[in-house]
Amino acid sequence: MLEELYKETKEKMHKSVEAVQREFRTVRTGKASTQLLDNVRVEAYGSVMPLNQVASVNAPEPRLLVVQAFDKGTVGDIVKGIQTADLGLNPVVDGQVIRIPVPALNEERRKELVKHCKHIAEEGKVAIRNIRRDANDKLKAAQKEKEISEDQEADGHDETQKYTDEMTNEIDDLLEAKEKEVMEV
Repeated sequence: MLEELYKETKEKMHKSVEAVQREFRTVRTGKASTQLLDNVRVEAYGSVMPLNQVASVNAPEPRLLVVQAFDKGTVGDIVKGIQTADLGLNPVVDGQVIRIPVPALNEERRKELVKHCKHIAEEGKVAIRNIRRDANDKLKAAQKEKEISEDQEADGHDETQKYTDEMTNEIDDLLEAKEKEVMEV
């Protein structure tokens, strides 16, 4: 019972860290990265779909993204999707190709992005603490039902706390690296 609980708790916490990593990849740093457009949704063919299902995205230069539409009829929809994603990017249409210059970030915008990154990290930490609370509640219930001893419950709380600390430290490290990347000129 305990091993299963530990495994489930670790998996959930690890998924929270991965979610933070995914979110960080979508934060603009002044360098062109195809992940910038990961959250862009395009309304095409009567439904809303991710950009990567209607076009290919490349970063041929450090400050340029190129979006190649699979179907010429969706170019306008792609441009609209990029603009509504509110990324601060201005797509330029060139036939079936959409060029997106990635402007350098000013100091004020960099600070806003760092604040946004801190918010993402804090949400990840809250998710991890919620997972810890759920695991601790299950341990208490198991002890109350006499499935485990008080010592096993205490050990379980310690093990859960240890993993919680590891995961929150990992998020802190990710945040520190992302802050550094955003603040680089």
